[in-house]
Amino acid sequence: MNDNSPTPAKRTEPQPDPDLDTSSDTDEPAFAWLNESGSGTPEASPAGSSGSVQGGVNQPESRAGRKAAEAAVEPPAVVPSVEESLRKEPSAQGATRNGAHFSEPLPTSALQVRPPQEEVERRNAERESAANAKPVAPRIWQVLLALFYPVILLVLAVRAVTSPLFLWVEYNRPGFPGDGYGFSTDDRMTYGSYAVDYLSNWAGPRYLGDLVNRSGGDLFKDGEVSHMADVKIVILSAFGGGALLIVLSLVAIAYLRRRSTGGVRRGLFAGSIVALAIILSLGALAVLGWQQFFTEFHRIFFASGSWTFALEDTLIRLFPGQFWIDAGTVIAALVLLAALVTLILTWPTRRRRGLAKDDQDAAEVQP
Repeated sequence: MNDNSPTPAKRTEPQPDPDLDTSSDTDEPAFAWLNESGSGTPEASPAGSSGSVQGGVNQPESRAGRKAAEAAVEPPAVVPSVEESLRKEPSAQGATRNGAHFSEPLPTSALQVRPPQEEVERRNAERESAANAKPVAPRIWQVLLALFYPVILLVLAVRAVTSPLFLWVEYNRPGFPGDGYGFSTDDRMTYGSYAVDYLSNWAGPRYLGDLVNRSGGDLFKDGEVSHMADVKIVILSAFGGGALLIVLSLVAIAYLRRRSTGGVRRGLFAGSIVALAIILSLGALAVLGWQQFFTEFHRIFFASGSWTFALEDTLIRLFPGQFWIDAGTVIAALVLLAALVTLILTWPTRRRRGLAKDDQDAAEVQP
């Protein structure tokens, strides 16, 4: 067909209408369910019925109902009895022996083999040693606490002596020797307070070097001021070291309270014994020869010749030999008293060691 082909003429005659007569239609069973679900008449869905009738058998409407109906029709499953199971078991074992089945041994079958007696004893010994072993850190802190405690007591006793209170008690006590060069008790208290305060403050040597006596001359000579500066270094170093040991001791106490039952008590008990041993030894040396003890003590901390003065020098007039004897006695007494109190409070009694409670528990267990 191309452009030159003639165009067919349109039909002008009317077309017949399609036949829409439904009188010859038959009721098809395939569409009967549409009529039953769509109609609300009693014939399509009778009231009180639980299912539709098909082929003369009542069919449940829901899937669960059909399953229940099928289960009711099926015969019950037969469960074999125990006797039948036991009769079948030997046959299965025989098949295993004949090679029909291979059974691999269980992984835990090797545990049933008992090791040699020597190995058992070795393992038991290792368990006991591991159970009885104690941590190392608590023991270290106990030893440190025992070593720090005597030094702390000694530093605190020295601090008590280097105070204006001890100076006042010493100058005013009966029997203290007077000054043969004219210092009264008030003069000693005034000038001695300057010397004691200088040991614990942060002032320089001018604190003592600029002092003058009543006649207008220097109260302390250059050698005396230099020696007091050396004493100040020793005293401040001792106080600083004592403060550091106090902090470390508090850390040790806090650690032992958490990690070791009775560790603080044992550390302080050992420290009190060490303090008693040290102070009794030093006291015995001082009693046997005070002058020798005093000389050797100064040789340890000061240069030779820097701590010897004449009787008319201010330091000797303020702090005579009796003053140092009394100071040493007070230091020893304070340390001894503190160590004895600590020893009594930390003595390992049965109650403190927990033995009394163990005995009570054992008595309750026995009939």
